[in-house]
Order: sequence, then structure tokens, then C-alpha cells
Amino acid sequence: MALTDTPRGEPKDEVAAVGMPAELLLEGFRNHPLPQLIFSPFDNLLLLANAAASRHFEMNAEALLRTKVSDLFDQNSIGFLHIATQEAMHAGFAWTRNLKAANQSAAALECECCLVAWRSHDKLLIQMSIEDLDALQRRDIDNEADSMHRAGLSEWRCAEQFLREIERRHHLILSAAGEGVYGVDANGITTFVNPAAESMLGYRAEELIGLEMHQKVHHKHSDGSHYPVQDCPIYNAFRSNEITTVDDECFWRKDGKPIRVEYTSTPLIEDGEAVGAVIVFRDITERKINEEKLQRALKENAALRERLEKENAYLQEQILTQSNHHEILGRSQSIQRIVRQIDVVAETNANVLITGESGTGKELVAGAIHQASQRKDRPLIRVNCGAVPRELFESEFFGHVKGAFSGAVRDRVGRFELADGGTLFLDEVGEIPIELQSKLLRVLQEGSFERVGEEKTRQVDVRIIAATNRDLKQEVEQGSFREDLFFRLNVFPIECPALRQRREDIPLLAQHFVRLSSQRLNIAEPRLSRADVEALERYSWPGNARELQNVIERAAILSRQGRLILSLPGSGATASAGASPEKMPTNQPGKILTAAEIAELENDNIRAALAACDGRVAGPQGAAALLEMKPQTLYSRLRKINPNR
Repeated sequence: MALTDTPRGEPKDEVAAVGMPAELLLEGFRNHPLPQLIFSPFDNLLLLANAAASRHFEMNAEALLRTKVSDLFDQNSIGFLHIATQEAMHAGFAWTRNLKAANQSAAALECECCLVAWRSHDKLLIQMSIEDLDALQRRDIDNEADSMHRAGLSEWRCAEQFLREIERRHHLILSAAGEGVYGVDANGITTFVNPAAESMLGYRAEELIGLEMHQKVHHKHSDGSHYPVQDCPIYNAFRSNEITTVDDECFWRKDGKPIRVEYTSTPLIEDGEAVGAVIVFRDITERKINEEKLQRALKENAALRERLEKENAYLQEQILTQSNHHEILGRSQSIQRIVRQIDVVAETNANVLITGESGTGKELVAGAIHQASQRKDRPLIRVNCGAVPRELFESEFFGHVKGAFSGAVRDRVGRFELADGGTLFLDEVGEIPIELQSKLLRVLQEGSFERVGEEKTRQVDVRIIAATNRDLKQEVEQGSFREDLFFRLNVFPIECPALRQRREDIPLLAQHFVRLSSQRLNIAEPRLSRADVEALERYSWPGNARELQNVIERAAILSRQGRLILSLPGSGATASAGASPEKMPTNQPGKILTAAEIAELENDNIRAALAACDGRVAGPQGAAALLEMKPQTLYSRLRKINPNR
């Protein structure tokens, strides 16, 4: 900015010194290297400013002279400006380092201001000089260096040797560091590389210094995709003046092999500006490989533990609900035919469809096939398709991940995954809704599925044994069962005949159930008379072998003196009138009962409950629920009722 010739309204000769023209003084004021201001403290008017002041406040001459003195400084400095002005007016001069310029760049400088008061024709003026303290310090350093130089060559050599010693020690420190260390300037150009970095990267220092480091070792991601330099955290560190730490990224060696590294990029600051960065890194490839192996092992262990827990819970459930007979019993031709079919198909992996009425032993046949197969060391997983709600079909069969739907608070293994390597028994397969059958068909065709809420495809090796009491061919014709699914399941059909179609097997089965019921009830095994067998053979058995088992268990519970007390449904008679619920003793009003009579009344009440529940003890439809007592308690009472215990 050009210095104005004279203060506003003042003649030139008023700034003249003795024997020195005013023009000379103005020239010296104008060319002074320090910012100079002359202002009137009472009017807050700037009268003169030199070019250095214009550069300092970043304003041209005209704008600067139109600006009030107080507006040149930030609001926090106004108070200090008043104090310094008052001190100069009182003492003739004042020093202050508390004035900050209003513009941002000048406000960042550490400055010292000198204010001098003088009069012109009885008008008080203030002249302010602004000194940059950082520039002053640099001049002091230069003066000290000049002094050392003038002091003689020997002192200069001592200083040079000292600096070289410091440099040598720094080099030793960098060489001894186990981590890789390199530096870059503000343009990303490599300035130094230590030996550890050379060893890890496969480059010599001279192959990297002077080149852009990112393009040599950091130009690609671990998957081989391009890594733009503008996204590099190392560059962002000195652009944002922040230390940046990255836990896992990839550097590329000279031979093209990647190494996984963790690094810290620290910006180098000079005069408030970043001039580069120092990067310290270490090779974590082996550590990451070991961590990933450990994570995979932990995940596999967790999955295996979850699967074993599910299998254990399932098997415990099966132990509680399984049938009392573990062998296929019978001498009839139909049973022998089933045994031969089991022997034929068991060694294969063919899907089997077992048909027959309820209670004919379809699950028993499925278990026999599994036990005779090469999959016997893996579980046989049973699914009652008719008991699975539509909305939980996929979750039950294929599992789900946490958060897949409302209520999914943890990962769940599906039945297909539980049966991997083993056999999946789909009981009541005809109950699967038509819109859900396609999902089952896909698993049968491809051997793969996804858990609900997960995109990962899982492979399974599962053998399917299905059972139904429906006519699936008729269901296919009616459109309620998919034809392609039927063909997938019906690779090897086995039909279980009704009990009325193989009456010659009834005595053998009845005796078997007598023995099992006695063991379960912990009573002496009662006799099965010829009359009992004939009565059993005459009955039509709509519930098949399951109904026969329930009848025998009820008869064992009601047995007297080693004799079974049979009560066939619909026969209207029992072998013991005392056990008939129609002839239970009742308490007459006002009559006092003895302890024995009360006990007999309770026993008859238990017998009536058993008769009403067809001999079933446990479960929602059992006598224990009817009597509102625990099944264990009822079993204990039954053992006390039987005198042959």
C-alpha cells in the first residue's frame, strides 16, 4: 500500500525535523519494514499507514485509511488497545503483546506493538509499530550464527561436529528400531527410510527416497482394488494435522506380495503448518493369520457346541417321548415283508416314504432303517410337520440368525442342520402347507439352504424318511400336495399294515407291552390269560398298536392278584367291578368315613381317572392332569394301589 503524503488536513512541514525536509521523513515512514500506523486517539481515526501495515492487515491503502483504528483489531484486543494508548499518552510510550489483528492470518502471529505519543500543533497523535516476534527470533538465530562464524572457524567446526553427532545418533536410533519408519514431505515424497522398513518392504532406501511412497507400497487394497491417494489415511494425517492410527491395512512389497501392517502417521509441524509426516509401521501378517485361525476355531467350536447342545436336548426329548418298544415284533407275513424292505433300503441313501394308519409303527420303522444304515452314528432327527406353525416353518427346518424376526434373540440351528450326516424323519409330511412345500423341495434337490435372515448358503448331507397317514396320491390329484415333492419322497415306499390286518401278531405284542408296563410301573408282571388274548383278537383296534399299548398299560395299572383287568373301549364291561368308574363308592351326607374307606375312595377315583383317559398317565390328556397332580406322584400312588408290588 502506498503511504499517503500527509496526515489528513495537516501541512507537509509539520512532520519535518530540524534541517530535514518533510518528504524525507515520509519516505522513511513509507519504506519502514515494520508495519507503522499514525492515528488520533480521540477521534479513532487512522491518519497514516505504510505499505508493511497494508500487508499486515491485508487491506489496500484506501480501505485501510477508511477503517477505524479499533476495527483493525479483534474484539478481545480492544481493552488492551485502550490501556496501551492511555499508557503512551501518560508516559510517552507503551509496549504490549496483547493486540491481535481482526483478520485471521495476522491474528495467528505473535506480535509486539510499540505505541509512541507525540504532538503536532497541540494535537496529540499516536504512532504504532508492530513487530513479528517469530521473525525477530529468526533474526536473533541468524545473528548468533553470524557471531559464531565471526568467532572463528574452529567454533564453527565444533558446532558442525555437534550437529553431525546428533544426526548420527538419530540415524542409529532409526536403524535400531524394530518397527519400519519412513518419512514423507507435504507432497507425499519419501524423505527417509530406516533399515527395518527396507527389510519388510524389500526395497533399498535409495529406491524409495525422492519418490511418492503411496504409489510404491500403498497403491492397492488387500483385495487388489485401486487405493486412491486422496483416501490414504497417511496423507490425511498431515493434511488435517492429526495423528492417525490404522490397525489393519496392506502394504505391498517389491516382489508384489502383500504384508498386513498396522501403522501410525504423525504429522510434522513447522510454523503452524504440516510439512510432512513420519510413519511407523509393523508387520502383523503372522499375527493376523493366527487371530483369524483362532476366530475360525472359536466359531467352529461355538457352532459345534450349539449343535451338540441342540442334539442333546433333542435326544433328551426323544427319550421322554419315545415308544416303549424298540423292536419290530410280529410273525405275520406283512411284518416280515417290512423287515425285508428295511434290510434292502437301509444301506442306501434313498429317500423312504412310510405310509399307514396312526399307531401302526411308522416311526419304529424309520428308527429301524436309521439304525441299520451307515448313518447310525449320527442322530435321527424327528419333526412332526403337523405341529409346526406356518410362520415358524422355515425357522424350524432351516434355523435363523439373531434379529431375523421379532423374538429371534439368538441364533438357532434348524432341524436340517442338526441332521447333517444323519437322518431326518418327517412325520405327518402331508400336513405341510402347499405354499411351504417348495422350500422343502429345494433342500431335497440341492442339499443347500439359508438360515432365516442370513445370506450364507449352507450345505447338508441328510437322508429323508417321511411318514404319513394320508393318501398322498389323492392329495396330489386334489392339488394340496406337490407332485414333484411326492416323487422326491416316494423313492422307496413302505406300507405299515393296520393291526386288524395282522391279528396273529396281537398275542406277541400284548405280552411285550405287559412286560414293559410292569417294568415302568415297578409292579410284578401280571398274567395274560387266553381269554384276554381272545378278547384282544376280537377287537377292531382303530388306534392300532398304540391303542393296544395303552389298553395293556391301563390293565396293568388296574390288575388284581396278578391278573390283568382288561377294559376295551366300547365293550361296556371290565373284569373287575371294583375298578369300574360306574360303581365307585360314594360318600353319603353326614357319614363319617374311616381312613381305609377314604384311601379306597381315593384309589377308586384314580382308577376312574385312568379309565376316562384310556390308561394314559402323563401329558395334557393324561390322568395326572385330570387329577391335578404330578405324573410322578400318580405313578407312586399306582404302585401303592397294586398289592403285588
